Amino acid sequence: MSVRLLLTDEVWAAIAPVLATLKSRAGRPPVVSDRLLIEAVLYLARTGLPWRDLPKDFGRWDAVYNRFRRWEVRGVWRRLWEHLQTADCSIACHLFIDATIVRAHQHAAGALKKYGGQAAQALGRSRGGLSTKIHAGCRDERTGIAVVLTAGQCHESPVFETVFAQVPPEPSLTHAIMDKAYDSHAIREHLIKHDIVPVIPPKSNRLVPLDYDKNLYKFREKVERFFNNLKQFRRIATRYEKLSQTFLALIHLVAMWISIK
Repeated sequence: MSVRLLLTDEVWAAIAPVLATLKSRAGRPPVVSDRLLIEAVLYLARTGLPWRDLPKDFGRWDAVYNRFRRWEVRGVWRRLWEHLQTADCSIACHLFIDATIVRAHQHAAGALKKYGGQAAQALGRSRGGLSTKIHAGCRDERTGIAVVLTAGQCHESPVFETVFAQVPPEPSLTHAIMDKAYDSHAIREHLIKHDIVPVIPPKSNRLVPLDYDKNLYKFREKVERFFNNLKQFRRIATRYEKLSQTFLALIHLVAMWISIK
C-alpha cells in the first residue's frame, strides 16, 4: 500500500463487530473490503481529493463512491458513529454546544431539483461567500454526540433545540456550557426543565445581568478543540459536497474516528 492509512488493528477491532450488525448482507460480497472502504473515505476526507483522483490502492473510485452513498442513504455512517461514541471521558456529565462556519467550494453549489435544489442543502451566504455552518454538541474535545448542518448565515440559538434533541439521554448531564450566542430565556428554561444547569455568560444588553460559573466556563475550549480536530480533515474544513447528507456522512465518519483513535 503506497498511501498512509489511519485504521490501526485496535481501532478496526472496535469498528468491525458494530459494523457487522449495521450493514446489509444482501447481494454478492463486495470487491473492496469494509476496512479498505473506510480507509478510502477517510483518506479522501483527510486529503481533500476529488473522488475520481482516489488512489488505485483503494480499488475503482466509482465503486467506493457508490458504496459510500448506499451506506449514507441507509444511515450506516450515522449509526456507526452513534454506536461508537465513547462515554468514558472524564467530564461526561458536561455538554458543550457551539457552531463553526466552513467555506463551500464552488463545486458544492448546484444541487439538482430532485434533491430539493441548493436551498435544501444547508448552503447559504455569509460574509465569506457560500458557506455551511456545523452545529455540534460534544462531551469533550474528542467525543461529538450531536451534529446539525445549516446555511452559513443561520444564527446558533434557533438551532439549539435540534442539536439538543440528538444528545443521548445517558450518561445524564449536569451542566451545559455555551457562549453568549446561546443566551436566551428559552434556552435557559429548556435546560433547567431537563435538570441541567446552564453555564452561559449573559449578553451585554441584558437589563438584569445573570451570574454563571466562570470556572466551569473555562472548559468551553473543549468544543473549539473538537472543531479543530474535525477541520484537520480538508474535506471537512472546506465543503465540496453538493448534498448536505453526503457532507454530514463524512462528518459522522471523521467524528467516529476521532472518538476511538
